[in-house]
Amino acid sequence: MATNFTVQRSTTGNIVVLALNGFLDAHTAPEFEKVVQQEFDGGNVRLIADCGELTYISSAGLGVFMSFIEDIREAGGDLKICNLAPKVAQVFEILGFDSIFEMVPAVADAVKGFENPAKEV
Repeated sequence: MATNFTVQRSTTGNIVVLALNGFLDAHTAPEFEKVVQQEFDGGNVRLIADCGELTYISSAGLGVFMSFIEDIREAGGDLKICNLAPKVAQVFEILGFDSIFEMVPAVADAVKGFENPAKEV
């Protein structure tokens, strides 16, 4: 059974927004992984995952987020997650992703987070 999943890329200044749509599972995670790897390889480390149209995420999909976050942060960037549907947000929160990733309501909030990073104490 084929599952529908797409990633649409847009930019806001030097920030790349990846709009995820559909089911992110074991069958589609490699596609998402390829897109994130291309951005990273191209020097784009200020990434926003817009999950407004993401209807499902499996452990394979979550693994893509985890596999890149350390390298992205070491390169001086971040991967922010926004616009999560309540059902998908619950999966992220149950697994503690909200303590690892900045999760905000909208793309504009994530952009502001890059423009005004929280000062570390």
